[in-house]
Amino acid sequence: MNEVPPAVPPRRKSCLVPALISVIVVLLVGIGVYLWINRPIKPVQLSAEEKQVVLHKVEAIQRGDYPQVEAPDAVPTPTPAEPTYEKGSREIILTEKELNGLLNEQTTLGDKLQFELATDAVHARLETDLDKDLPVVGGKRLKARARFFVKTENGVPSLVLDDLTVWGVSVPNDWLAQLKGKDLLGEILGGGKGGKVAGIEEMSVEPGKLKIKLKE
Repeated sequence: MNEVPPAVPPRRKSCLVPALISVIVVLLVGIGVYLWINRPIKPVQLSAEEKQVVLHKVEAIQRGDYPQVEAPDAVPTPTPAEPTYEKGSREIILTEKELNGLLNEQTTLGDKLQFELATDAVHARLETDLDKDLPVVGGKRLKARARFFVKTENGVPSLVLDDLTVWGVSVPNDWLAQLKGKDLLGEILGGGKGGKVAGIEEMSVEPGKLKIKLKE
């Protein structure tokens, strides 16, 4: 009687590639926006004379007789000019060095992932040691590189995966869940196919420079 061979359990799809692509997409947009939002605020510093005037005013308030009491020998304060307000720039420009520097400062990927900025394209290189518990490739040094095309058409910026190469072999699109050729910005950050990224009007890349134009 022939024995029926045991069923081969289905292979689990690795989530490494989609996770890597998601990280790259979020970093490209998020780091630029983070840099723009978190511009340093310079502290206001008073001169020695101004500090003395303020101290006398505070003491007067504590005694309850302000504003009648003035600092001794205080110079009359001129009427301040009407403050003006200027809108900030809507364009964020990151150099290749700044992009990789922020990646190193704000994440733990600085010694594993690096970006190169080319004409209308972003190149990403990844080198890291794989978990020893992974089957077959456990403990090996992963070396991968990817190319993404960046463009803006009809007011919709896009980031399209062109290629992913692992250990010198270009990974077939079937192994990547058909991610090649898709607009990853729309898929991941825009809420679906053809989705727009909130707040981003235009993205462009040139050698060594990434430009992101924000909406009003």
